[in-house]
Amino acid sequence: MLFNSLDFALFLPIVFILYWFVTNKNLKLQNALLVVASYVFYGWWDWRFLSLIVFSSLVDYTIGLQLNHTAQPSKRKLLLWSSILVNLGFLGFFKYYNFFVDSFVEAFSFFGSPIQPNTLDVILPVGISFYTFQTLSYTIDVYKRKLEPTRDIVSFLAFVSFFPQLVAGPIERATHLLPQFYKKRQFHYSQAVDGCRQILWGFLKKWLLQTIVQSMLIKSLIIRQSIREAHC
Repeated sequence: MLFNSLDFALFLPIVFILYWFVTNKNLKLQNALLVVASYVFYGWWDWRFLSLIVFSSLVDYTIGLQLNHTAQPSKRKLLLWSSILVNLGFLGFFKYYNFFVDSFVEAFSFFGSPIQPNTLDVILPVGISFYTFQTLSYTIDVYKRKLEPTRDIVSFLAFVSFFPQLVAGPIERATHLLPQFYKKRQFHYSQAVDGCRQILWGFLKKWLLQTIVQSMLIKSLIIRQSIREAHC
């Protein structure tokens, strides 16, 4: 789901109303709503990749708890590296698998031994870099004892999958974002109006920029075509 799509234009008001006027009296329900909304938002593109973000979240949630129960340095390092290898392993596979396969094929072809490997049509999941490093930030902060591991799995899932910054960033440190899910939020009319104003202003700037760039590209293509026809 794109921020400038009709789907999001319908999705956001529904979540906004449910969040502030239906679940507003229960913090856990608000966080649960954010998790569900974030998974709907992310799964709108391809629901199959939801398993990746859920698995990554559960891995780091579990490792965080284990780090809190382990004082032995070697075991703590093992847990930390387990998180790093799992998360970066997924990221590396989806991001660089096709690149390395194509590179091997080109290398063999260059030396006169073309090959036809059985490749996978690997698609890069949207936002995988953002939530990978966000979950890693949690594990690293817990490992360094900068943050107490959470036992509130709903808040943790909301922290990892928070849809406003899930696919476009910025990457938030757990020490900054996670504690905000523990606190009761109050609705402020002025902030809601300001938020709507900024959203509309962002859409307007995007539309204007897109219109200007498209116009420039079209003019450039017309000029090039005219020059080619003149030379002919």
